[in-house]
Amino acid sequence: MTSPATSATSVQAAAQTVATSQPAAHAVPRTQPQLPRVDLYGGIHKALRLFMTDTLARVGWLDADDPADVAAALGQVGALLELCRRHVEHENTHVHPAIEARRPGASAHVAEDHEEHLQSIAALEAEAAALRALPTANAALRLYRHLASFVGENFQHMHWEETQHNAALWAAYSDEELMQIHVAIVSSVPPAEMLQIARWMVPALNPAERAEVLGGMKAAMPASAFEDLLDAVRPHLSDKDWAKLARALHLPERPFAALMA
Repeated sequence: MTSPATSATSVQAAAQTVATSQPAAHAVPRTQPQLPRVDLYGGIHKALRLFMTDTLARVGWLDADDPADVAAALGQVGALLELCRRHVEHENTHVHPAIEARRPGASAHVAEDHEEHLQSIAALEAEAAALRALPTANAALRLYRHLASFVGENFQHMHWEETQHNAALWAAYSDEELMQIHVAIVSSVPPAEMLQIARWMVPALNPAERAEVLGGMKAAMPASAFEDLLDAVRPHLSDKDWAKLARALHLPERPFAALMA
């Protein structure tokens, strides 16, 4: 088995390879004529939606009288908020300049949203710190409600990007140019962040998307590092989903119950 750091680096390198050699992993299939173009938002937004809803549910059932429960829930809140902050940075650095270069003003609405999101992230981090310092049911409920509002705003925000921003990008750029933007984004993601994204993205994808993304990684990664990646995502897939993936990639089926025995 490789170390976590080596695995994360291998995931990053494999993702860069897949980005250039497997465009369908980041594009809506050509069989769907309503969305035939490369989609810079699809995969990462599925990952964020799953991460957000899972975290919101965890905070909702948090037991403020259980120190381990508080620590685990707040650890996940912190990881989510940091990934959201990084996601804003990636879009501000790579996607918005591309839009503005050929469709001036088209990203202004989302740019304002991003500023509000960063303020909300800081406020949520402060509330999480207060809950950690003095765990009470009222503090947990306050964090839950504000996190729910943040998640709701982000869902609307991501829908706007997937419709309005994609329309602007598709009108202004070829698929080849969009893939260059995607590669630039992937190349800027640190290995640890890439591994975290994989943990949430893989279970969030549908079976065809999951098989294509992991199939590309299997071809690009050292076998031991790919095994580590599978070990990281396997607990988050049902036996049914794992069986579909195993058949697609010619892997041992490994029922989850057997792994826990």
